[in-house]
Amino acid sequence: MKTLVMGAGLLGVTSAYYLRQLGHDVVVVDRQATPAAETSFANGGQVSVSHAEPWANPGAPLKLLKWLGQEDAPLLFRLRADMRQWLWGLAFLRECTPARTRHNIEQIVRLGTYSRTMLQQLRERCGLDYDQRTQGILHFYTSQREFDSAEGPAAQMRALGCDRRVISADEAVRLEPALAHIRPQLAGATYTAEDESGDANRFTRTLAERCQADGVQFLMGHHITALREASGRIDHLEVTDAEGRYQRLRADAYVLATGSFSPQLAQPLGIRLPIYPAKGYSVTMPVKDASKAHQVSLTDDEYKLVFSRLGDRLRIAGTAELNGYDRDLNRVRCEAIVRRVEELFPGAGDSSKAQFWSGLRPATPSNVPLIGRSRLPNLYLNTGHGTLGWTHSCGSGKSIAHLVSGLKPEVDFDFLGVPAATRVNGRPVASAG
Repeated sequence: MKTLVMGAGLLGVTSAYYLRQLGHDVVVVDRQATPAAETSFANGGQVSVSHAEPWANPGAPLKLLKWLGQEDAPLLFRLRADMRQWLWGLAFLRECTPARTRHNIEQIVRLGTYSRTMLQQLRERCGLDYDQRTQGILHFYTSQREFDSAEGPAAQMRALGCDRRVISADEAVRLEPALAHIRPQLAGATYTAEDESGDANRFTRTLAERCQADGVQFLMGHHITALREASGRIDHLEVTDAEGRYQRLRADAYVLATGSFSPQLAQPLGIRLPIYPAKGYSVTMPVKDASKAHQVSLTDDEYKLVFSRLGDRLRIAGTAELNGYDRDLNRVRCEAIVRRVEELFPGAGDSSKAQFWSGLRPATPSNVPLIGRSRLPNLYLNTGHGTLGWTHSCGSGKSIAHLVSGLKPEVDFDFLGVPAATRVNGRPVASAG
């Protein structure tokens, strides 16, 4: 079967890989010149099952009110005359109840745990190297209130199989000596030894090369202008290539993995996707003093920042700004990230050589991604992963490949357009490997 994948980021390339493994004739289409050139370009680098508490949680509404108008706020709504933003915001508030938060954590942990295992298997099978580190992820707290509020979600995650342990400030410093500088400020931490980190951009480009060697065709520099429907199915894509030439591309099945731009392609078909772009920032700087730089990947939950060590580089990423499709770098927000790095790890990185980046993360109100079949039987969705695209990429890619192939996914998750996975003794049963 010929399958056309729209998007050459993490989700598109992993989808293409697993589709090819199941025997599909795969074509990937992307407007950029190289894979992983947008949201997957310079993300935080964490494969973080433990980062499963959604933005929409019972404590979020009060925080959002406090952060309104605060230019360096971790989560910033820039209110616009944009109906999609307002509708998304209302849906976000509906997800802030304790019951919805528990449900969403369950979905995010199930998919994340499965996806992390698929990444590990893929890395071993293909011999991939992407500056990966398997030293776990440490969430640290400099606010007692934030630390206390983390215990409930951590307990739920442990019950779901994600071993996110609550630890003392002293144990956190033993695990990551670079935190010694702020030991007096630490209220406590949580630690997930099975979590990982690595360069998502390098991973995606390396996997794309493997896909090409296996026969996957990449049409880079091809801008998708429309999906055309006929007789209740996708009939073809309309694209323009790098020279502006018009083409029609046809396949048996189509996978939409274009991140924040997915709603724009789906809406003319009458498919409304609850995705809004959340602009995130990252800072990358060379290590200046290795003795002061962190080794373990870290999450600063109070400031919504993640810290990863990518070889001889430090990658710090986070914050979210809901401001439409604007990608301009806000210097205040960039400087706030650098300032926090210097507070935590003074002298570790060379901030004079810092590189700043922003990307649009495709956020759903619940933080649960949209994976499965749309109302059109040959159009499949693999989008809306928000801040967890790297964490969920391999599990999402393998699951969508199973669905396109008419197979049951291996993980119990709320897939679109298909019944829930059969369960035996509380565990999902896979119909195919």
